[in-house]
Amino acid sequence: MEAKKIRSTFIEFFQSKQHHYVPSSPIVVKNDPTLMFTNAGMNQFKDAFLGNEIAKYPRVANSQKCLRVSGKHNDLEEVGVDTYHHTMFEMLGNWSFGDYFKKEAIEWAWELLTEVYGLDKDRLYVSVFQGDAGDNLGMDQEAYDLWKAIVPEDRIIMGSKKDNFWEMGDVGPCGPCSEIHIDLRSDAERAQLAGKDLVNNDHEQVIEIWNLVFMQFNRVSDGSLKPLPATHVDTGMGFERLVRAVQHKSSNYDTDLFAPFLAALAKKSGKVYGEDLSTDIAFRVIVDHIRAISFTIADGQLPSNNKAGYVIRRILRRAVRYGYTFLGFHEPFLHELTPLIAANFGDIFPEVRQQQEFIAKVIFEEEASFLRTLDNGLKMLDQIKADLKATNENVISGKTAFDLYDTFGFPLDLTSLIARENGLSLDEKGFAVEMEAQKTRSRAASESETGDWVMVNEDQGVEFVGYDYLKAHCQIIKYRVVSDKKGDKYQLVLDKTPFYAESGGQVGDTGWLISETEKVKVIDTKRENDLIVHFVENLPKNPEAQFGAEVDAAKRFATENNHTATHLLQAALKEVLGDHIQQRGSLVNQNLLRFDFSHFSKLSDDEITKVEAIVNAKIRENIALSDQRNVPIEEARAQGATALFGEKYGDFVRVVTFDKDFSVELCGGTHVPQTSKIGLFKIISEASSASGVRRIEAITAQAAENYYREQEVLVKEIQEILKNPKDLKKSIEGLLQERNELKKELEAVHLEKASGVKVELLKQFVAGDGINTLIAQVELHNADSLKKLAYELKNEKENAFVILAAKIEDKPQIAVIIEDELIKSKNLNAGQIVRELAKEIQGGGGGQPFFATAGGKNLAGLENVVARAREMYL
Repeated sequence: MEAKKIRSTFIEFFQSKQHHYVPSSPIVVKNDPTLMFTNAGMNQFKDAFLGNEIAKYPRVANSQKCLRVSGKHNDLEEVGVDTYHHTMFEMLGNWSFGDYFKKEAIEWAWELLTEVYGLDKDRLYVSVFQGDAGDNLGMDQEAYDLWKAIVPEDRIIMGSKKDNFWEMGDVGPCGPCSEIHIDLRSDAERAQLAGKDLVNNDHEQVIEIWNLVFMQFNRVSDGSLKPLPATHVDTGMGFERLVRAVQHKSSNYDTDLFAPFLAALAKKSGKVYGEDLSTDIAFRVIVDHIRAISFTIADGQLPSNNKAGYVIRRILRRAVRYGYTFLGFHEPFLHELTPLIAANFGDIFPEVRQQQEFIAKVIFEEEASFLRTLDNGLKMLDQIKADLKATNENVISGKTAFDLYDTFGFPLDLTSLIARENGLSLDEKGFAVEMEAQKTRSRAASESETGDWVMVNEDQGVEFVGYDYLKAHCQIIKYRVVSDKKGDKYQLVLDKTPFYAESGGQVGDTGWLISETEKVKVIDTKRENDLIVHFVENLPKNPEAQFGAEVDAAKRFATENNHTATHLLQAALKEVLGDHIQQRGSLVNQNLLRFDFSHFSKLSDDEITKVEAIVNAKIRENIALSDQRNVPIEEARAQGATALFGEKYGDFVRVVTFDKDFSVELCGGTHVPQTSKIGLFKIISEASSASGVRRIEAITAQAAENYYREQEVLVKEIQEILKNPKDLKKSIEGLLQERNELKKELEAVHLEKASGVKVELLKQFVAGDGINTLIAQVELHNADSLKKLAYELKNEKENAFVILAAKIEDKPQIAVIIEDELIKSKNLNAGQIVRELAKEIQGGGGGQPFFATAGGKNLAGLENVVARAREMYL
C-alpha cells in the first residue's frame, strides 16, 4: 500500500466512525506563547482541552504537520543517526471532546491496525499506565481490562509515569496513555529474544507506533491533579512509522515517502545510499530536513537569526553541512529537491505546491550564504590548526569549538571530525561548559512564572466589541499573576472587551479599566490561543466590581491609519510589481507600518514613486470600508480575498474591502471607516529583510506630515548655509567636485609623506641571526597606509621581520609582518605576537601567521609596545 493510500485510509476509517476531518493547522504557531512550532496533533485543539472554547465537533480526525526541534520535544541530534526520528513529521490522530473514551479508542485502534492495515498481531505490544505514588494515582485498570479482552496478558506492559502519563506541559490537561508498539525484527531475531523486552529501550526495530492519551486530569501550578469536568481522547500515530510498518520496511527512509528524495540525491552526488554509514547519515539528514525547511517556509516562517527563524536556519545549515562534508556538495543543492516536495505532498498540503518557486528561491539564497560562511569557518579552523602547531599544542579548546559552533554553525561532531583528521583532540567537556553557560544566560533572560487562573465571575465566553466601540461595560472573568525578575504583573480576561489583542501584525490596544473607586492602566492586550488577555501592572482592588473598559483612542486611530495603509500598500505593490507579491510579515503600530513581501530584487526609485502615488490616490478617493463578518470561507475565496500563507482560518472569516477591484483581504484587524482619514502616505525605507523578501517601512497621517515638514526645514537650512543659491542642486554638485579634488591632493601629500617615512625606516633595520628586524613607532593617515607600508618594507628587505606601532587619527594600532621562511625556521607567528603586544594599548587583534594587526584604546601605550618588542626580539 502506497503512503498516500495509507494516509487516506486512516482518514476514511475515522470518517466512517462519525469523525469530522479537519485540515492540518500551520506548522508555525501563532498566538501561543508556550510554543514556536506545532509539535503534536492536539495543538490546534488545545483550547478545547483547556476549556477556553467549546469544540466545534465532538469527534475529529486529521493528519497534522509537526516539527520537533526545540524545547521538551527535541529530536534534532537523533535525526539521520537512527532510522526512525524526524524533524518534520505527520501525526495521524483521532480526538474525542467529551464524547467517547477509552473503550472506543482502544477497540478502533486495534481494528484499524490489524484488520484494515493487516499488521501482524503477533508483532504488536501494548502498554498501560502502572500508576504513580507521587500523584496518588493507581494503575489504569480500565485500560488494562479493555486490552486484556483483545490481546494476551503477556503482551500488555506496565508503563511508568515517564512512558505512560502524557502532559501538555508543566500545567494543563493530562492523563494516562496506552501506547502500541510494533516489533519489526526478523523472525529469527524474534525467536531469540521477545519483543516485549525491547519496548521503550530505543531499539530501531521495536518502536512505538501509536499513543492513545486519555485526558482525565488538569495539572495546576502547585503540582496537584484535579479531575477535568469532561474526559477526552487524544491519539497520535507517526505517519512515517506507520508507513514503514505497513510496507514491511526496516527503516522509515526505505519507504516511498523518502525513496524519490534519496534517488535524486544519489544521482546528483554519484554516491549510493546503503553502502557507507557516514554517507547514509548524510542522505537521511538531507531528505528529512528538506521537508521541515519547505513546510515551515510555506507556512510563513523564513530563516533568520532569532526564535523560530533561527531554528529553521539551523536545520537548513545542518543539511548543507552534511551535504558539503559527506556528499561533496560545494554548491547549493537543497533547493533542487523542492519539486519533489510539491509532487509528493501537494495534494494533502497544497501550500507547498502553490509556493514551490518561492520556497526554492529562499532555500537557494540561504544555501549560498551559508556555504560562504562555511568556507570562512574552515579557514578559521586552518588558522586554529596553525596556531596549535606553532605552540606545539594538540587540543582544540572547548571555548574555540563553541565559538565555531555559535558563529559559523559548526556542530561539535564536525569540529571533532576535522580535529581527528589532523591528529588533534577536542576538549568536549569545555564545550559542554560553554554550551550550558549560554543556556543559563538564555534561561535567566526569559525566566518567568505564570500562576493558575483565579475565577472571579462565571465564564460564559468573551465578547469582542472593538470593531464598533472603544468603550464597554464589563466584568473580570478571571485573572492570574505573572512573576519575573522585574516583579509581578497581572493578566485579566473580561466578559466583554473593546481592546484589540495583538494579532496579524497589529499591536494590542492599551487603555484603562475604570470602576467607581479606581482607574487601572491596561498596558497591553494579547491573544493566547482563543483568549483575549489584558495586561495590567496592578490588580484591581475589587476584581468583582463592574468596570468601564476604555481604549486609548489616539493610539488606536493612529494604528488604524497604518493598518489600512498596509492593505493599500499590498494592493499597490501587486499592481506595480506583479501578482507574485505575497505578505511575509508585518508590523502595524501607532508610529509606522512595516510590510515584508516576497520579491527578489530591490525596488527602483521609480517603482517606489509609483507605489506611493497609487496609495495616496486611493486615500484621496475616500473609499469607504466594507467590513463583512462571519463570511463562509469558500464565499470569501470566491470574492478573491487575499489570505496570508501560514494562517489558520476557520469556517467563517472577516473580509475587509477597500474597493472590490483593488483591495480585498481576510483580516481580523481594525481599520479606518474611510481612506481619507489616513491623510498622507510616505515610504521611508525599502531593504532586504531575508532571502527573497523585501521590507518596506512607511508612515501616515501626522507622522508623514511631520516628515515632509522636517525635510522642508532641512532644505531651507542648507540653502542658507550655501548663501541661497539659485540652483541648489548645481551648487551642491560643485561643492562635491571641489571636495573630491582636494581629497586627491591630500592623498598625494599623505603618499609623499609615507614614502619619506619608508625611506627613513629602511635605514633602521637591524640585521642578525639571519633576520632583518625593524621595530619602530610611526604616525600615518589611515589603516590602509599602515598595511601598505608594512608590505612595502617586507618586499624591500630579505628575511624581514617588521613590527610597527602606529598613531592613526589619535588611535593606537599595531602591525606585524614576517617573511614566510622565518615563520618555519624561527618559529614566529604574527598573530600571536600582535595579540601579546596589544595588551600594552588595552586592545586586541589577530590575523595570519605572516601578517596581523591590532587596535586599542591607550595611545600612550605605543612607546611600551616598541620597548617590549625590542626587549623580546632585539
